[in-house]
Amino acid sequence: MKKIQVLTAWRMILEGRQPFLSIKLTRQCPLRCPGCYAYAPDYAGETQSLHGMPDLAGDDLVEGVLTLVRKLRPLHVSLVGGEPLIRHKELDSLLPRLAPVEVQLVTSAVRRIPAAWAEQNHVHIVVSVDGLAPEHDRRRTPATYERILRNIEGHQVIVHCTVTRQLLARDGYLRDFAAFWSARPEARKIWFSLFTPQAGQVSEERLTPSDRARAIRELAGLSPLFPKVHMSGPLLDGLARPPARPSECIFAAVTTCVAPDLKTRIRPCELGGNAVCSECGCIASTGLSAVGRYRLAGLLPVATVFRISTEIGKLCRRCLQPAGCRL
Repeated sequence: MKKIQVLTAWRMILEGRQPFLSIKLTRQCPLRCPGCYAYAPDYAGETQSLHGMPDLAGDDLVEGVLTLVRKLRPLHVSLVGGEPLIRHKELDSLLPRLAPVEVQLVTSAVRRIPAAWAEQNHVHIVVSVDGLAPEHDRRRTPATYERILRNIEGHQVIVHCTVTRQLLARDGYLRDFAAFWSARPEARKIWFSLFTPQAGQVSEERLTPSDRARAIRELAGLSPLFPKVHMSGPLLDGLARPPARPSECIFAAVTTCVAPDLKTRIRPCELGGNAVCSECGCIASTGLSAVGRYRLAGLLPVATVFRISTEIGKLCRRCLQPAGCRL
C-alpha cells in the first residue's frame, strides 16, 4: 500500500470507518471444493448459511453494490463468491462504475474473463489455483487447468494457491507450482495462503503444526528463485505467528464483509463461521498481523497505535451512526 493510501486508511479508522470492503457477489458456485468454508451452516451467523440467503442479480445487484460502496466509501473492494463470474453480465456494468476505487475480483476462472476488463486499471483479477493440474483438477472441476489457461488469455492475473496438506506430500511441489506459473505470461504475481480450518473440522486439507512450519520454510525459498512470487519476510512471519483471536486481527477490524443479500454482515472476517484463528493462513490477515508487530521509532508497535485509533473511531461512529444501521 502506498504511503498516501496508508494515511488515508488511518484517517478513515479514526473516523470510525473501515477502509476495506469484501462483498460476496453471489452465493452460487459450480464448484464443490473439499474443505470450502463458505457453505458451512453457520458461515454468516449462528444459524445462517449462504444456501438460504437471497441472491441478487441484474440491476438489483449492480445498484445494490454501488449504493453500498457510496455509503461506506472504502479504499479497496474485494468481490468474492460463490463464483463472481456467474454474474459476469452484472460485472460488465459494475466494474467501470466502481473506478477509481481499487477492485480485487477473486475467481476460479471457470468461464472466459471478458477482454474489456483488461483495460480497467483499477481492477485486479485473482485466480484461485489449488496446486498443479492433477491435484487442482480433482478438487476444482469444472474449473480445470485447461479451462483456466483458456479463460485468462489476454489478461494479467494474480495466481493464488492455498497450501493444503496434500500439496506437501511430495518434496518440491510448491517450487514446481511456482515454476509453472512463473513461466506463464498471464501470471503477473503469485500468492500463497495456508489452509485455514473451521473449529472442529476434520479434513485432509488441514495442516499439522509440522506441516505449517515446513510450508513456511519452503515458501521462504521461492521468492529469490521466482520474482513473481510475493512472499516477503514480514508476510512469512505473519504466517508463522497468526493472530490468536479476532480481537487481535487487524484485517478483521479494518474490513467490512457483506453477504450476498448486501445487508448481512459476515463476522469476524471473510472466513466467517468459526475459523481457527491460531491456524489462520489468510494472506491478508497474516500480512497485516506482521505489519502490526513493526515498532514505530523502534518503540511503539503499529498494532498498539492501531488499537488506540480503532477505539477512537468506534467512539466517533457511535456518536454519529443513525439508530438501526446494520453496517
